[in-house]
Amino acid sequence: MKEGTKYHPLHVHLQQSDQDELSLTLSQIETLIGDKLPASARTHRAWWSNRDNGSVQATAWMSAGYHVEAIDLAGEKITFRKPGLVYTIRREGDLVLWDAELVKALRHHMGLSQKEFAKQLAIRQPTVSEWETGVYAPKRSTSKLLMMVAEQAGFKYE
Repeated sequence: MKEGTKYHPLHVHLQQSDQDELSLTLSQIETLIGDKLPASARTHRAWWSNRDNGSVQATAWMSAGYHVEAIDLAGEKITFRKPGLVYTIRREGDLVLWDAELVKALRHHMGLSQKEFAKQLAIRQPTVSEWETGVYAPKRSTSKLLMMVAEQAGFKYE
């Protein structure tokens, strides 16, 4: 993240944090950056999305090693979290039972967006989103594919 850009102070604050997860109010973020956030930051969840390109604000938190984990627009609070740090492995015999946190951890380990991860698995991006939000879990057949992809990517789930 370039020094001097509007969101660089947020980047520095997150980068210097030793917390795996931290929440900031929109007012605290505005104090950090020394400017008002755009109106869309208060009304559109998409403004806070973890996208890899075309978003100066996302670059600020992502290049500091964080992702937006929770967005509370009504309460004007954003929770940032270091991705892939918190997950538990559940198994049924040799089969790993993939849940939202584990899928998200694998995707972040691979450094992929949901769209890129979906393309890698030959599935739709909304399916990845539904897995990561816990709408439903991957089926058994997909679990085997995820295990193969994880092993190929050097993702540890032991």
